[in-house]
This record gives sequence, C-alpha cells and structure tokens, in this order.
Amino acid sequence: MAILSARPTDDSVARLAADPCCAHAFAWIERNSGWLTEQQIRLTEIPAPELHESRRAEAVKALLSVCGWKPNIDSAGNVVAERPGSDKHDVILFAAHIDTVFPEGTEIKVKRETRRLVGPGISDNGAGLSALIGLAHALHESRVQTEKAIVLAADVGEEGEGNLRGIRRLVDTYGSRLSAVIAVDGPSTDYITTHGIASRRFEISISGPGGHSWSNFGAPNPIAALARGIVRFSDVRVPADPRTSYNFGVVEGGSAVNSIPTRASVKVDLRSEDEAELHRVESALREAMQAGLRDELAFTDHPRDALALSFRSLGTRPAGKLPPDSPLLATIRDVDRFLGNRSRTERSSTDANLPLSLGIPAVALGGGGTGGGAHTLDEWFDPTARELGLKRLLLIAVALAGLRA
Repeated sequence: MAILSARPTDDSVARLAADPCCAHAFAWIERNSGWLTEQQIRLTEIPAPELHESRRAEAVKALLSVCGWKPNIDSAGNVVAERPGSDKHDVILFAAHIDTVFPEGTEIKVKRETRRLVGPGISDNGAGLSALIGLAHALHESRVQTEKAIVLAADVGEEGEGNLRGIRRLVDTYGSRLSAVIAVDGPSTDYITTHGIASRRFEISISGPGGHSWSNFGAPNPIAALARGIVRFSDVRVPADPRTSYNFGVVEGGSAVNSIPTRASVKVDLRSEDEAELHRVESALREAMQAGLRDELAFTDHPRDALALSFRSLGTRPAGKLPPDSPLLATIRDVDRFLGNRSRTERSSTDANLPLSLGIPAVALGGGGTGGGAHTLDEWFDPTARELGLKRLLLIAVALAGLRA
C-alpha cells in the first residue's frame, strides 16, 4: 500500500490556496456554481437504478471529456479518469457513486421549489456526482501539477444490492498504489465519515404447496410463515451502543387474492458498528424465521417438510475505521480550519467501507450544499453555498497529492 505523507500545516494550506493555480481554480468554482447545479439536475434525471447505470455513466464520461480528462468505462461500469503525477506509484482516488436506490420505472423529474431542488436522487448522489464533475473542471482550469496521481471515478454498485462492486473493482485496479480514497457522497460539509458500518443483506424465502383459498384452506401459507418470523424477530432487542439496526425493506409473494401462495420473500438489511453484534443479530434473524415457519406448520397441522426456508446473501459490507491520528484526517481538519468549516467525524455505510476494511486511508465527504429526504421521492437539495464543498475537495486533493516543485 502507498504511504500517505505527513499532513500539511495550517500555514501550508494557506500557501496552497494562495498559489496562482489554486486561486484560478477557486475563481472557476465561483463563476460556475450555477452551471454545476444545472448539470446536477440533468444527471439526476437520467435514471440509474441498480445494474442499469450505463446511460448516466456515458453522460458523466462526456462531462469529463470536455474539460481535458481522458475517461474510460471499465468492465464493472465505472467511469474512470486519471490525472498523472510525477510519482507513478501513488494515487489519490475520489469516487462518487452513479447509482440510486430507485427501481426501474420510477419517474424522475427534478422540480424547483424556491431555492430547493426536489427529486429522487438529487442529493444522493446527484450532489456527490456533480461535485466530482466540478472538481474535474477546477483541476483542469487550474493547470495545477501534482506529485501523486489524482483519479476521479464515478462508480457503480454502491446502493441496494450492488454490494460495492464498483469500488471493489477500483481497489483491485489500483491496489498498492492507493494512498487515500475519498468517497464523495451527498452534499453536507459538516461531517467526515471515518468509520464504516458493517452490513449484511439477505433475501429470505419460504415456499410451500400453495392451493385454492377455499378448497385448500388449512394448507400452510408462506406469507403467514414469513409474517410470523418477522414479528418474532421484531421483538429482538438491539443495542444503542454499539449502534445496531435492521430493516425489512421489500416483501413479495402470492399471485391472487384467492390463491394460497407457493412462495413469499422478504429482503432484510442488518447493520452494526460491531462485527460481533452483527453476527449475533444475523443468528437471531435466522432463528426467528425458523420459528415462524414452525409456528405456521403447527397452526395448520401439516408435516414439517410442507414449507421450506432459504436465505440468500444480497451483499456484505465490511467494517473499518480510520485511525484518529491518520494524516488523511489531519489534512481534512487543516483544510476545514482554513475554510472556516465546522465538521465532525461520523459513522456510516459508504464506498469508504471497503478501503477502510483493507487498511487503506479513506473517508466519505459531502460535495457541498444541503439536502434531505434521502432515499425518498421527496428528496431535496439546496445549492446555496455549494462553493464551500467544492473548494474543500479541491484543497484536499492538492494537499494530499502535493504540488509538483
């Protein structure tokens, strides 16, 4: 793994900002904030559901191409562009995920409501993706030359069942060259995500003989068995420390109101700050679903093999934590002090999870502006003062990559 050099001092961040190249980049950001907001709207309105991100990827590629970068789309579907440094062995990677949680067929039209923009995915990750575009243009306009290479990637597979396939490919590609990874996710500049929360996702299915609602009444019902298991698991206590959560996100099954279904399924998301607690909750989930199946069979008085239970993994996100004395964190703190930005460390589940789990310095940062309602149809973004987020990313990029002498 590439080693991140000691952090710059507060004075050196000020000198970086005063350098003619960085000053030119800052001026570009001030002039083009409105243009970036328009690109954010355009990108957001290109659907990018799980496994179908290619149209948005092509649009991002075009936006990177027009400002002098030479992007390509790799075999995973990531848009990747590299700005070489004098040192060919070290890379600073900025990644913003392309995909959204919204399924195919979701109507995506961004509405303007006073200062707010409202639409599915406008913040998560329209804000991060447009910030990546802004960073690309600002670096190009600045003509800044760095020691380490800077790689910008619009990556796939961060949301839903993507299982971080995009960032996995990027980490595999750059491997030991990675000095630091910055995931640009959402808008907010008041956090630094340094702790990746572990998660496990499953599809739980119960199948049975099915039948007619009248003539086969009394046959075991997979939906009822599933419901019994869900209710049982909902009684399981999860701790506040380490913080742990679960969610039953999608339930499916049945074909008609007068048919006993042959299959029912539920998709479950489990998360925890602690891997051991996550394992305990997963075990409790498996026991609860088995008990729900047994309860349904006991109620209907059918043989034990009349219902079958299966678990299918939809993805696993590893946990990881950036050490508090990391040069990466110290650099971000110095940049925040220079910009007058107040930020706190946070825990979340992002693309940064994977590099953190491998010991690669990584964080997740917002791209600028404010937002809310993530993962809902009423998601919103306010571009007011988005320039702060862009300047923050630019200074972090140059401070980590180092100005070429």
